[in-house]
Amino acid sequence: MKLVKQGLPEYGIKGVGEEKDSQGSEWIIKILNEKDDRPLWICVWGGPNTLAQALYKIRKTNSEAESNKLIAKLRIYTISDQDDSAMWVRKNFPDLFYIVSPGGYENSTWGAIMQFVTGINNETISNSWLAHNIQQNHGPLGAVYPNVAYGMEGDTPSFLSLIPNGLSVPEHPEFGGWGGRYEKKIPQLSTFNSGFTGGVPIEPETRKIWTNASDNYTPYLPNEYGRTVKLDTVSFTGNRVTLWRWRDDFQNDFAARMDWCTKTFKEANHPPVPALSHPDEITVKSGSTFSLVAGGTSDPDGDNLSYLWFQYSEAGTCKKLVKFLWAENLYRTLAKAPEVEKEETTQIILRVTDKGTPPLSRYKRVTVHIKP
Repeated sequence: MKLVKQGLPEYGIKGVGEEKDSQGSEWIIKILNEKDDRPLWICVWGGPNTLAQALYKIRKTNSEAESNKLIAKLRIYTISDQDDSAMWVRKNFPDLFYIVSPGGYENSTWGAIMQFVTGINNETISNSWLAHNIQQNHGPLGAVYPNVAYGMEGDTPSFLSLIPNGLSVPEHPEFGGWGGRYEKKIPQLSTFNSGFTGGVPIEPETRKIWTNASDNYTPYLPNEYGRTVKLDTVSFTGNRVTLWRWRDDFQNDFAARMDWCTKTFKEANHPPVPALSHPDEITVKSGSTFSLVAGGTSDPDGDNLSYLWFQYSEAGTCKKLVKFLWAENLYRTLAKAPEVEKEETTQIILRVTDKGTPPLSRYKRVTVHIKP
């Protein structure tokens, strides 16, 4: 029981209040009280009433100042609302850092992990891919990985953004990453007031939460002859796009980790280590050109590497396009800043992928401040 603690076997808000403490709620309080200034992430895969009870007791047994100090360390990502204690938490703790797709599961961002998307290659969520890369010949963990019945890896997005891959900035859900992208706002009830909720009532939000954001995404496709990548002819828009756009990368990462269970270091593939020849935050003039260089990038296995630079405009304030003057799949490229009338920011992502099996990707973010 050093790692696993049990919550109270009560549904929702019925498990919150006087004499409702449990091993789980007490453990959350214990960890919060440790002398560690790092944020404590709580990834909730069902109802959050164990968390709710911890919050209830913190407020009841501490001064307002001490309660606020402890609560400020919490970061919550819940896989939708799966009981009525979730809304109670958001109403009663309005400053709590809280990521959620409220309402019907069909509107959720996390559902993109298993969504079949028409118009892209969905191989990495196929049953045959799972059988080959996860279930068979991958040790005891792979042997007990079940066949898909309802959905594949539905809860995994709750911690994907915490994996240190060079893309994730956990304190900034608006920047986007493997777990999706989220904006802090009060969502309109009409945008999530439909679909399956497991019987949980849908209520209007009373305060801002980190919730569904939308990306407009045009994939890069492998090209057999000439330049090794090309832009697709179709684009995709929506909150689920913010997650599935990275899906091949994190599924390949999953496959590599399963290989690590059974293979030696030399036999298995490991992710590249991207680097930059310049700071990851630069300032340029409106309309000027600037260089982007992946100097110092390496691979622990000595694999050949592929590079891709692209603008992630949703992660900044500038919605105008940065123009790449040189090919965006070079180790070094040249870009031109758009014309702006006030200072704006945009983000350029460097994606480095090795040619091992499975191919693994890691990233660097470059924040570009554009001055008029």
